[in-house]
Amino acid sequence: MDLFKKKSDPFSERSKALGAEIAALEAKIQKLGGQVSQPQSQPRLRPAAMPHRPGDAMTHAPSQPAPQPAAAEPVFEEVDQNRLKSKQETATSPDHYNELGVRKYDLRAFIERVKNHFNPPPTSNPKLVSYLAAGSFQGMRPLRYEKRVARNRFIVLVSIFFLALLGILMWFLKNH
Repeated sequence: MDLFKKKSDPFSERSKALGAEIAALEAKIQKLGGQVSQPQSQPRLRPAAMPHRPGDAMTHAPSQPAPQPAAAEPVFEEVDQNRLKSKQETATSPDHYNELGVRKYDLRAFIERVKNHFNPPPTSNPKLVSYLAAGSFQGMRPLRYEKRVARNRFIVLVSIFFLALLGILMWFLKNH
């Protein structure tokens, strides 16, 4: 009888399946890593697999194999430090401080901070948010449905509190 059985969560089932698949892939990587560490002879290459020089294209003669690159040093990329600094760090200058060294009051920055406080932070994954809102996941209700349920619950509770307050007010007026 399935009345008292809890519904299975599709996310946890998928998570378990992916965990098992990851474990199998890691075991395969370990096995292949052990094979690579064992010394092997140089594999024989077909002439078609050898790189050709531009002059050898007509003769189809195999060229010399390219030398194996030595262990290369890591390649470091140039990092743009200006992009890493925040706007607040670049916006400070001696003009922002008074003669005593105290930072001047900036009304416009204060208003922006207040606005940002009331605005929600941007989502890190907007595609996931759109999927959740549309109810695209199996076993999950759409977000608009959940919002409607919460809104209706709020309206019912407010009306109950209003009726209770009205009843108490009527009782006081009747007794006094």
